Amino acid sequence: MSAIRSIISRSRSHRVVQDATPAAAAAAPNHGMDSSCWANMPQELLREVLLRIEASETSWPPRKSVVACAGVCRSWRHITKDIVRVPELSGKLTFPLSLKQPGPRDILLQCFIKRCRTTQTYYLYLSLTSALADDGKFLLAARKSRRATCTDYIISLDADDMSKASSTYVGKLRSNFLGTRFTVLDGLPPHAGAKLVRSRSTRPISLKQVSPRVPAGNYPVAHISYELNMLGSRNFALYDLCRGPRRMHCVMDGIPASSVEPGGIAPTQTEFGIRKLDASTSFSFLRSKSNLTGDSGPTPGPRKAGLVLKNKSPRWHEHLQCWCLNFHGRVTVASVKNFQLVAAPENGVAGPEHEQIILQFGKVGKDLFTMDYRYPISAFQAFAICLSSFDTKIACE
Repeated sequence: MSAIRSIISRSRSHRVVQDATPAAAAAAPNHGMDSSCWANMPQELLREVLLRIEASETSWPPRKSVVACAGVCRSWRHITKDIVRVPELSGKLTFPLSLKQPGPRDILLQCFIKRCRTTQTYYLYLSLTSALADDGKFLLAARKSRRATCTDYIISLDADDMSKASSTYVGKLRSNFLGTRFTVLDGLPPHAGAKLVRSRSTRPISLKQVSPRVPAGNYPVAHISYELNMLGSRNFALYDLCRGPRRMHCVMDGIPASSVEPGGIAPTQTEFGIRKLDASTSFSFLRSKSNLTGDSGPTPGPRKAGLVLKNKSPRWHEHLQCWCLNFHGRVTVASVKNFQLVAAPENGVAGPEHEQIILQFGKVGKDLFTMDYRYPISAFQAFAICLSSFDTKIACE
């Protein structure tokens, strides 16, 4: 095992999987390692070793050893990707692809967001402890960009590279002028049949740009709308003292409303999708839960109703004479930005699954906020929805 640890340490210097971009990992494989004795290890032995490493390194930062295994050579990468389970089943974020996959079903995955007012940049971290503030594992960054008629938040894997032309570009959040309607746009097709939205920013990438293999696409994955608050002015603790909670609705494209029901399935992206795009490109990187376990699954049927998320209604506290929500200690500062989202029932009949919190966001410091999410939305989608709460809302303030 010590020899394995040694080769893992050496492979970290290549920064292939987690620290570099998926495009760089595919474009620059380690041919020296591919021809070494490590690449020629018996598959059964290699799988057993990698299984033990994956089982022992359950959290960050030790989990970087699992990522390093995928960077040793091609055969190691294939086996590691096969061993590491999706966040839905494992509750862990390992590779960049995990940020596009639905979160765990049984728990809220705890994250936090740091805001830098000077640069108008927002940083998403995975919480490493139960404390409200720790060093965290960096996941995503977003930078605010004001335009004449709208505001964009560019989301990237690299906090130092926020260009849409970069291979680290993930997507963006775009608002209308009033800040009441937002669209979450993925840079790559998030599901089969996703439609490209044309805009002035959707243009071919020149050969001079960093990664010509990455398309500058706009694929809608969610639509967020805010309404004028009608709960009056008396609120307590977790809401602004002079205003009630904002009312918001999120329509999730490509995620069926049935996904929140027992046995429900949401699309799960299994490849980062770094191929060139053209009219003939087909996207076969989506699998249901049954596909992930090896079954062929049912044939596609009629399009199902999309998932709609809405605010969880606060309850009136008779003793405190205020509207309250239970954030279970994850929110400590009063703010109109704080919210909890649950699934809206399809036919007006709510079941137990519609009481389950899918995303909650709240303030714990001047520029520190918690973000907890679960299945069927991903970290990228949750982060984008939370970014919409930061934007100024002329009609809602």
